[in-house]
Amino acid sequence: MKREQRRSEPVSPILENFYDIKQAPVRLGIRSVDDPTQSGERWLRNGFNRPADGSKGRPFPGRYLGKKLMFSESDLAVIAQIAQEEAEARRRSRPSRGRRRSTMRR
Repeated sequence: MKREQRRSEPVSPILENFYDIKQAPVRLGIRSVDDPTQSGERWLRNGFNRPADGSKGRPFPGRYLGKKLMFSESDLAVIAQIAQEEAEARRRSRPSRGRRRSTMRR
């Protein structure tokens, strides 16, 4: 008996929306549309430039397109997840060391 080989239909590439470094913080909700400051941009750049070894946290996904740092919709979803995980890790309670006593006598 010979197995019948199925040919899969060619998958057409899906084009995602891309956001530059000025649009991405607005899309993430870090900054409002009317805010003229650059809040959120430095955070995204620093996250993208984190070392790959993870010593400073997970690096943010993104890519350079035409010399501009761009983030796709799926990149922004991963960035939001990374930020949430890091915030939860910071919020976890640490074991108390207790109150330190002074070594000086009164």
